Amino acid sequence: MMRLGALFLALVIAGCTSVETIELGNDAPYVEVALPPAKSFAAPRPSPPARSNTNIASDFLSLHFELESGAALPVFTRFETPITVRLTGSPTQSMQQDLTRLLNRLKREAGINIRQINEGQANITIEAVSQKDILKILPNAACFVVPNASSLAEYQRDRRKTKSSWVELRQRERLGIFIPYDVSPQEMRDCLHEELAQALGPLNDLYHLPDSVFNDDNIHTVLTGFDMLILRAAYAPELHTGMTRDQVAAVIPGILSRLNPRGDRIAAQPPTNTPREWINAIQKSLGPGPGSPRQMRAAQKAARIGQQLGWTDHRRAYPHYLMGRMEQFRDPAEAQRQFKIAQQFLRATPGTEVHQAYVSTQTAAFALAQDRGPEVLPELDQAIDVMTRAENASLLATLLLLKSEALKQAGQLQQARAVRLDSLGWARYGFGSDLVAQSLVQNSGRRPADSTKDG
Repeated sequence: MMRLGALFLALVIAGCTSVETIELGNDAPYVEVALPPAKSFAAPRPSPPARSNTNIASDFLSLHFELESGAALPVFTRFETPITVRLTGSPTQSMQQDLTRLLNRLKREAGINIRQINEGQANITIEAVSQKDILKILPNAACFVVPNASSLAEYQRDRRKTKSSWVELRQRERLGIFIPYDVSPQEMRDCLHEELAQALGPLNDLYHLPDSVFNDDNIHTVLTGFDMLILRAAYAPELHTGMTRDQVAAVIPGILSRLNPRGDRIAAQPPTNTPREWINAIQKSLGPGPGSPRQMRAAQKAARIGQQLGWTDHRRAYPHYLMGRMEQFRDPAEAQRQFKIAQQFLRATPGTEVHQAYVSTQTAAFALAQDRGPEVLPELDQAIDVMTRAENASLLATLLLLKSEALKQAGQLQQARAVRLDSLGWARYGFGSDLVAQSLVQNSGRRPADSTKDG
């Protein structure tokens, strides 16, 4: 059914370790060209939250008074003094650049008094360590944050003690964040965003949030407008460390009305909790490779649970997207059916443009393999704009590569070459190694004459 080509693109989705393969044709002449430098995003353009303040208030309580495990936190905690951040270990140049950009966003968008220092004890220490060192401690973690530690060695020594327990935490004064330095620039940046946000505020992740990094689906990779609102609310003068859930619940509606007046004009939606059974099924369905029968059964179970609960949001779509990924090489027609189901739910759910772009990447690749490139150019352009706003370089590079192939099929060869070259700069940031970019160049008929390492 699918025409197999010569180009194999390894796509690392949203910081996950799973690798997907997209195959395209190749018939361009072979010439030499230097790889472009790694690209970086311009000024952030986060969209404001598009949900009712009533729902956001409920989310605020769940984010601050519960852990992912389901354990309850007895009191609200935050930093009560100006916050200092120190970067230690073996950070790359890109890590420092992205940290500076993130701190500026936190000051501007969340109103947090935070700054970086170069020596001395900091409130938050970000240590750049090897991926291997992280996996020795937490085998399933890309990066993590802990209370009352300023180095990985200190955390290893004290991890069994009360001081390292989030449940026992009563005030935030010193936290440690551990991020790998030997992954792609985008993966380091994504870790900075999620872990620093959790160091400052919410400790929970909620699958029902469509517009947040505080969600284990990893769809969003940088802090969103919703996330910045949650952080700004956490540092509102009406709140302070030690407040109970009921005390916070009494004042958070007024805080949100002041910070997000448009949310008072949006109708509240009935709250829908995400059962542990669905979460467990989703977690079992994730993993590297094409997907085992066990993973497929888990995704099917998650889809059944969503149907039984009457969901129509992104959670209903997610298992169908996962099943489509698993089936895309075993049964391409079935994969397209699953992607179509996912898109139907997503298009009916506000705030899911990023989710839709993920699915569009898969459906567009299938169309290109059938020489239907001109048909999907509008869809690709829309997804490229969405991923530019979402600052997802790895997926942006892939979408640009797909657009290049679509343009080539449309006979626009000069524009196709320009778009493919544009994709290489994003690939160097999104994938890290020059290996992928070199592969894209070579398989598009070009050979890199030189390369400059990033970071």
